[in-house]
Amino acid sequence: MSSKGELYVIAAPSGTGKTSLIRALLDRVDHLALSVSDTTRPPRAGEVDGEHYHFIDVETFRRGIEAGRYLEHAEVFGNYYGTAREQVAALWAQGRGVVLEIDVQGAAQVARHFPDACTVFILPPSMAVLAERLRNRGSDAEEVIRRRLGEARREIQACRDFGWMVINDDFDRAVDELVSIVLAWPQRRARQNDHVQCLLDEAASDSTIVDSP
Repeated sequence: MSSKGELYVIAAPSGTGKTSLIRALLDRVDHLALSVSDTTRPPRAGEVDGEHYHFIDVETFRRGIEAGRYLEHAEVFGNYYGTAREQVAALWAQGRGVVLEIDVQGAAQVARHFPDACTVFILPPSMAVLAERLRNRGSDAEEVIRRRLGEARREIQACRDFGWMVINDDFDRAVDELVSIVLAWPQRRARQNDHVQCLLDEAASDSTIVDSP
């Protein structure tokens, strides 16, 4: 699987607002597409198979790992999550930039395969705000919330490996910052080196171009 398009890896602790930010990003930047992950966890209320996740059983997922199906995969809170290589390749073939909504384990795997990927970590404004957001969701027991907060600390310790960080304090501002990163990323030097070389080759071969003194 060769890299033919842009890859945007966005990770964050649970409760930071990553999913809402990504939805807003996709609404604002029409050439992006979200790669829908496989997971073995059961659907939550309102989740649709094929839209939020591809919900599969553990045995099918493990066979996929053995077959090399996944660009990245991780086990989180007893459930498997993974990004299928063919889905990313199909989106690239459509000329889309691909967004991966994954955790820090998956992000590290992607970075090994695609060091030129754009990596963004979403930070909460404080741990107290993160705890409040998790409790306000009303979907998890207190024991689960405490476990998620412990995991958040581990993930934040790993965020220094990411190229960009966005603090989700003010949602609209965080969306603007995320959009700015995505729009600027294709103009980075590494992506434009081929064009620079084309310009230099043209200048060297075209006799009508006069070198500056």
